Amino acid sequence: MKVKLLALALLFGGASLWAQDYFPKNDGVKTKNNNYTAFTNATIYVTPTQVIQNGTLLIQHGKVVTVGSSVNIPQNAVVEDLKGKFIYPSFIDVYSDFGIKKPERASGQGRSAEYEASREGFYWNDHIMPENNAIAGFTYDAKKAKELRKAGFGVVNAHIQDGIARGTGLLVALNDEGTASKRILEDRSAQYFSFSKSIAKRQSYPTSLMGATALMRQLYHDMNWYNNGNVETKDRSLEAMISNKGLTQIFAAGGNGNVQRADKIGDQFGIQYAILAGGDEYQYINEIRRTNAQLIVPLNFPKAYDVSNPYQAHYVSLQDMRHWNLAPSNPKALEDNSVEFSFTLHTLESPAEFGSKLAKAIQYGLSKTKALEALTTTPAKILGKSNLVGSLQTGRHANFLITSGDVFDKTTVLYENWVQGEKNVITSMSTKDVRGDYALATDTGSYEVSITGDINKPKISVKSGDESIDSKINYKDNWLNITINQEKGKSHRFIALVANPDTIQGKLVSVDGSESQVKLERTKGFEVKANTNTTMVVPHQVTLNYPNVGYGYDALPKQENILFKNATVWTGESILEATDVLVKSGKIAKIGKDLSSGNAKIVDATGKHLTAGIIDEHSHIAALAINEAGHNSSAEVKMTDAIDPKDMDIYRNLAGGVTTIQLLHGSANPIGGRSAILRLKWGESAQGLVFQNAPKFIKFALGENVKQSNWPSYSRFPQTRMGVEQVFVDYFQRAKEYDAKKKNGQSVRYDEELEVMAEILNGERFISCHSYVQSEINMLMKVAEQFNFRVNTFTHILEGYKVADKMAKHGVGGSTFSDWWAYKYEVNDAIPYNAAIMHSQGVTVAINSDDAEMSRRLNQEAAKTVKYGGMSEIEAWKTVTLNPAILLHIDDRVGSIEAGKDADLVLWNNHPLSVYAKSEMTMIEGAIYFDLEKDKALQEAVSNERNQLINMMLNEKEAGAKTQGPKQNKKMRFHCDTL
Repeated sequence: MKVKLLALALLFGGASLWAQDYFPKNDGVKTKNNNYTAFTNATIYVTPTQVIQNGTLLIQHGKVVTVGSSVNIPQNAVVEDLKGKFIYPSFIDVYSDFGIKKPERASGQGRSAEYEASREGFYWNDHIMPENNAIAGFTYDAKKAKELRKAGFGVVNAHIQDGIARGTGLLVALNDEGTASKRILEDRSAQYFSFSKSIAKRQSYPTSLMGATALMRQLYHDMNWYNNGNVETKDRSLEAMISNKGLTQIFAAGGNGNVQRADKIGDQFGIQYAILAGGDEYQYINEIRRTNAQLIVPLNFPKAYDVSNPYQAHYVSLQDMRHWNLAPSNPKALEDNSVEFSFTLHTLESPAEFGSKLAKAIQYGLSKTKALEALTTTPAKILGKSNLVGSLQTGRHANFLITSGDVFDKTTVLYENWVQGEKNVITSMSTKDVRGDYALATDTGSYEVSITGDINKPKISVKSGDESIDSKINYKDNWLNITINQEKGKSHRFIALVANPDTIQGKLVSVDGSESQVKLERTKGFEVKANTNTTMVVPHQVTLNYPNVGYGYDALPKQENILFKNATVWTGESILEATDVLVKSGKIAKIGKDLSSGNAKIVDATGKHLTAGIIDEHSHIAALAINEAGHNSSAEVKMTDAIDPKDMDIYRNLAGGVTTIQLLHGSANPIGGRSAILRLKWGESAQGLVFQNAPKFIKFALGENVKQSNWPSYSRFPQTRMGVEQVFVDYFQRAKEYDAKKKNGQSVRYDEELEVMAEILNGERFISCHSYVQSEINMLMKVAEQFNFRVNTFTHILEGYKVADKMAKHGVGGSTFSDWWAYKYEVNDAIPYNAAIMHSQGVTVAINSDDAEMSRRLNQEAAKTVKYGGMSEIEAWKTVTLNPAILLHIDDRVGSIEAGKDADLVLWNNHPLSVYAKSEMTMIEGAIYFDLEKDKALQEAVSNERNQLINMMLNEKEAGAKTQGPKQNKKMRFHCDTL
């Protein structure tokens, strides 16, 4: 205890700490104030749901002694009569940086990234800093505390907002009068995490969202290994993680699906995080509800865009417009779905914005009870401090607000914010409310005066008849000073000490110095809204779509029983004329002529072509990131951690007949990340896009990219093609030894990288390898044979025609471009006959995209194999359907039209290999995810909705609301080379 007190003394200054009972006191008398303070006749919100009318709150020594409607007031009590006033618990913010110095960005040194940690005795990654304790650098900020108290806050939970593992926070009472030891309610209040690496550190890894996610997983594995006594040396970071296990765990996730990503990490390791949300949870509210997480929700609703310039307005996406319109409904959506949440000031420019933002949430349907819970009892519960703060129950800190009325009404005056029994005056209770409408009669004319705004900073408008008069107002300590500029160079000043706001007696001073006694007669009081307001107009809200972007659906597509009649059917092995295909319960039920429809919907496919859905073996659409470039191996990362279900390229690919893709890691390193095989179910969540029970894949890469010819780092191994081979050999050898130990029952540190590499050795995971040059293609096949496995697919493989016989012997497939060449040096030998030559040698050949634009016309890319090499139409069509399904080991379910397979089908209006062919209907598991006729209606709906939202934003600007400048919402288009 003495050590702890000494540390606090050094931190906050020794003099402030000599307040303990057992400390000597040499600067005054030692008598303790044992008086009570009783607040009587108030409406008291003990909790958001326990309200006492005409109640009494009794406090002593900074704590609540009792509260009730019948309280025995001690004789040594100071009594304050609060008749007509309200008392609420003061607010709590669990996600703050109050009193914490902002970290300084690391200065760049040298021309290369740093790949090694800069510290010794700590975890191997500089962005993991659980040993940081916010209290060590905390400085109480009285100015900021005043701003927070004015917004209604009495307690904040602050931490260092930097890094992936950020260390512990501290719980601080905003008590200027208290000593440091008194105002610090908890010096290790919670442990914090995020997906964002430290700006103060230069270590390269992680460079991506999926890398940060993988790092968090490995951190927990390493902590458990260390905690079990398997490490001889001391690791201060892991020691801190173990020490902090019992604290509240808070994860700064943010929006765009990150709440679900953070919760998934917690689920894997048995941790229930409280999660900082992003304000867009309404878009996937069912998934959010299933996390069972307590959320910390910002109220930084986006400003309307300035769309007054029609050319600039074009660059504002419908997605951003929609979010502007619907974001204020996010708290209501959380409440309606029983998601527990608190509010935070995080991301607001100033605490002064908080009241208006909260009022907007209430206007959009959030109940006032839930709003109060989100500011009091829920944050206290998140922090495990309900016995100290968050309510006015007996024994809690005397943290409370005294207001003129309902705390959430914009006209209510906040008089005082008491923190730990110390009074902080926000607005003096003696201040007279001068707001309202008045008549002012003078010798020179009569005026209509309207005073509005905040009681402490009122606004004024003055009229003389129909003419508005330029006027100013100053009001302080009940002195009212109004300047009326009737003409240029001529003005009147009205000065009064307000005693009765209904009739304000004052002095009128004219520009010539003459004075006269006049009075402001109130004609209408300032309207104060009642506690409940059933007449409030709820703003128009657009319909929530799935996904909530342009061309989203108002409901998720559902399976239908459909009979396609009289189609030209491309089964994958043959072309059947005038044939029917029955789809039932998501499966292809029958293929034949004159089939009975039963209760199925009939689609007349006469003159049209029905094919299996196109499969893109190599895609980078629907991703939030594509490369984890911080290490030469990133086998630990998973593309499923970076799926973007709102990517418009999903819809565009559906329009091009694509139903399944392999979302591949990029080619920044020899050993890339784990793949995600996706079904393009437009409107589903990220998890809903994942192809269920699909085989496991990983991306490898060869060539210029992995040796960093295109993004030189000068310090990361490998720098040569020879070094690339050694990376493979080293990792496979280590994985072999690692796997052998596990199989022999030996204890091993769980290593996500080596686990994945061992899966390859055991035939449980397949390699898709980015490749160009024949020498490297031969090299990887030899490495695979050395370790007794085979490479599954060489993708790109533009020199495959040189080694096609060796590929066939090895048993590896080729997924290539149709006619790309000479776009960089290592593809100078590429030829458009590559696919046909590999096919002729018995290699399973697919045509892929690696491109968000080309992927929507893979049918035309397949057609090029007919021109270059003379492949048959059936074999050409297989390159984008059955063959990629074979390469992905999902051909038992998709890739051809066979009874029993999944109904992933495309109905074309023309020959599918024709440039004139359009998909009229694209179906996945019997649900229609693209319909050409519906698309025409969606185009019109998008145009109408844009116009509607633009008009709403123009109206908001005209009403005086602040706006933000238009921005072009640039969607990152990934390919293999993207960092």
